[in-house]
Amino acid sequence: MTNVLWLQGGACSGNTMSFLNAEEPTVCDLIADFGINILWHPSLGLELGNDLQILLRNCISGTIPLDILVFEGSVVNAPNGTGEWNRFADRAMKDWLADLAKVAKFIVAVGDCATWGGIPAMSPNPSESEGLQFLKRQEGGFLGKDFVSQAGLPVINIPGCPAHPDWITQILVAIATGRIADIAFDELNRPQTFFNTYTQTGCTRNVHFAYKASTAEFGQRKGCLFYDLGCRGPMTHSSCNRILWNRVSSKTRAGMPCLGCTEPEFPFFDLKPGTVFKTQTVMGVPKELPPGVNKKDYALLTMVAKDAAPPWAEEDFFTV
Repeated sequence: MTNVLWLQGGACSGNTMSFLNAEEPTVCDLIADFGINILWHPSLGLELGNDLQILLRNCISGTIPLDILVFEGSVVNAPNGTGEWNRFADRAMKDWLADLAKVAKFIVAVGDCATWGGIPAMSPNPSESEGLQFLKRQEGGFLGKDFVSQAGLPVINIPGCPAHPDWITQILVAIATGRIADIAFDELNRPQTFFNTYTQTGCTRNVHFAYKASTAEFGQRKGCLFYDLGCRGPMTHSSCNRILWNRVSSKTRAGMPCLGCTEPEFPFFDLKPGTVFKTQTVMGVPKELPPGVNKKDYALLTMVAKDAAPPWAEEDFFTV
């Protein structure tokens, strides 16, 4: 049996809702087929008040083994480093987290807020939020750069706003079955199983991208979303177009640009009206290009691609 404790800091519960919608495997499968015992979860736990405090203290003392600590939401340090803005079970959440992290065999950060601070950590960051082991792309976070859990691993980061439900459940299964040792992690502690390729991989609009056949309207069934609507698929690491959401679709397949929510810099806007879904350009060239592409080559490629675009580059590839 693998004991899992799920706590929530500064969050919107989006990752909890995502987790409860997992399909491969489902939350029920985790319990019935993989021996996972959910000690407590904000939406599923039965213990309240004093009973919950006893459960948490039993985990800290080792009376109840803590195999996996899952944390959703940012670590709130305000005001003035006390964490009193986020109290839980008669104590600052950050204090519970610090004690539980010392005894947990594995720690999994779920969602952008837990991994790098997310939206709460945006400047000016009044809640003094940070992720478990990162603040945006800066190493350290709440637990520190050199922290490792009892199993000898740093915090396992599963970013996203929210994270894909199957990313969460499949990592829990990998830990429970002892296969986590076979998974490689990138420099941001993300499992490469899900974050080794770009979101553009598997995108049904790649032919439109290649020929710069663009669309400037949301929900259109054809046309690339990168050139006019600020799609970050070519610069974002995720498997959203390989492991589809609800096994059906993804943002780009539904005609909405990728927002780059698995990267530490998310959200990518400066609070000026109209800057969220708009490609920022200088003389027609995007300020930010896909990795490995320089501006001079891009400008030349654009002219050649548009002139060479065959008629079928404008076709609707969603039509059955």
